[in-house]
Amino acid sequence: MPKRNLVIVCLLVVACLVAWAARDRNGRGRLFAEATGYIERMHLDPVDEEALFRAAMDGMFSKLDEHSAYVVAEQRQNIDGELSGEFVGVGLELAADSGRRWITVTTPVADSPAWRAGIAAGDRVLAIDGRSTDGMLLKDAVAALRGAVGSRVAVEVAPPEAPAGELSAVTDASPQESLSEQQTFSLERSVVRALSVSGDRRLANGAWDWMLEGEDRIALVRISKFGQHTLDELAVACAALVAAGPPAGIILDLRGNSGGLMAVAIEVCDQLIDDGVIVSTRRRPAAGTRPMPAAVDQIDVRRATPGAVLRDVPMVVLIDGLTASAAEIVAACLQDNGRAVLVGSRTYGKGTVQSFVPLSDGRSVLKLTTSEYLRPNRATIHRSPDDTDGELWGVTPDRNFEITPTGITLERIRDWRRQRDAVPRFGGPSALDIKRAESAIPSTGGADDGSAAALPRHIDPVIGRGLGALAIQRASQPAE
Repeated sequence: MPKRNLVIVCLLVVACLVAWAARDRNGRGRLFAEATGYIERMHLDPVDEEALFRAAMDGMFSKLDEHSAYVVAEQRQNIDGELSGEFVGVGLELAADSGRRWITVTTPVADSPAWRAGIAAGDRVLAIDGRSTDGMLLKDAVAALRGAVGSRVAVEVAPPEAPAGELSAVTDASPQESLSEQQTFSLERSVVRALSVSGDRRLANGAWDWMLEGEDRIALVRISKFGQHTLDELAVACAALVAAGPPAGIILDLRGNSGGLMAVAIEVCDQLIDDGVIVSTRRRPAAGTRPMPAAVDQIDVRRATPGAVLRDVPMVVLIDGLTASAAEIVAACLQDNGRAVLVGSRTYGKGTVQSFVPLSDGRSVLKLTTSEYLRPNRATIHRSPDDTDGELWGVTPDRNFEITPTGITLERIRDWRRQRDAVPRFGGPSALDIKRAESAIPSTGGADDGSAAALPRHIDPVIGRGLGALAIQRASQPAE
C-alpha cells in the first residue's frame, strides 16, 4: 500500500475511535437532554434550565459519598481562598452576637488595611458602604467587604460602649489615636493573608509569642489549617524556637483544624519525624489495568526522611472532635511513630481524599473522592455514615489523656482565646487591651491571684493536661 494511503487509513481509524469514545454512553446523555427539553417546553410552570441542571447534578452526587460534590466557580474560589489563606478585602475577622444589634470585630489581620486604619478587636461595624449592619447576616457582611484589588469600601465603626448614632461622614482621623467615637473609614481593598500557624498570644507589635505564658520554656504552636503557606509559617516558628534555645517541650495544637492540603500535612510530618511511615494511601486501580491484590499495588506508602527539627524535644498534640482530615493524619503519624502523646478528645473521622476534576466549561469542577488514607499502623480513620462510636475510626487520645471541655468551661476558653489572638490596635490600645488590663478572667482553680488565674494552664484544661503529659515525658528522659 502506498505510504500516502496508509497515512489516510490511519487518520480514519483515529477519527473513528474518537467518535466512538465521544458517543453517549448507553444513550443516557441523549435521554437526559430529551427529558430536559420536554420539561422546558411542556411543564405547566416555567422552569429555569440552570436550576434543572443543578438539581440533576445534585441528584447524581447524592448517590456518592458525602464529600463528593459538583462545585461551581464561586464555590471553587472560596475553597481556593481557604487553602491559600489569601483573599481580597480589608482584613477584618468578624463575629455576630445574637444578643447584640451590630457585627463585632474579632480581630483585624495584622498589616491589613483595616489594621493600619486603627480598627481593633472589640470595635463594632455599624455600616458598610452606607448599609446598616443591624440585622445583617455575617456572610453578607463578609461579602460586602470583599471586592477587587484597589477598590474602596466605607466601613463605619464604633467602640464597644459607644452609642450607635447617625451615619457619620468619612473621616481622615489619625490611626495613632484610640478609637473613642463613631467613625467611617474609607479603606482600599488589597490582598490579605491570614496566617495558619500561630502561637500563644500576640505581642505589642502584632507578632506571636511562641512560648506559653507562665510556663518554663514550653512552646505552643497552633495550626488552624494546612494551606499553601503553612510550611513556610511553621519554619518561621521553628526558627524562632531554635534561636531562643530549644524549648523544654512543645504543644502542637490541632484542635478545630479541619484539614486542608494533604501534601502539606505530609510535609509537616516529615519535618517532625526522622524515620517511619507517615501515611498509606489506598487508591482505586487505574481504568483498564488488571486487578491486583490490595497489598501489592493499590497502597502507596509515604515514609519520613532524615532531618526532623527539634526531634529531641518532648511533644504533645491537642485534638478534638473538629480535628479532621489532613490534621488527623498528622496526629496519627506522630502517635503511631511514638513522637508525641495525644491529649483531648476523639477526632472527626474523615479519612478520604478528594480530587478536583475540571469540566469543559472551564469554570466548574467535580470534587470526587478518589482515595482513602490510612494511619501508619494501617488502621482506618474514616467514619462511614453507619459507623457507631464503638467502631474503629478517627484518632483517639492516649490512655489517661482524654478530656473534653463542655458548657461554661468551653465558652470561657473560646472567649479567652479570642482575646489572646486579637491584634493590638495600630499605634494604641484596643478595647480588649484595656479590658485585659482592668480585669482578670475568672479562675478555674489552682491560683491565688487574678493574674495567675488567667494563665493558660488554668483557663484551658486541655493545655493543662498536655503540660502534665510533657512533665511525664521530661521525667523519663535520661539525665544530661
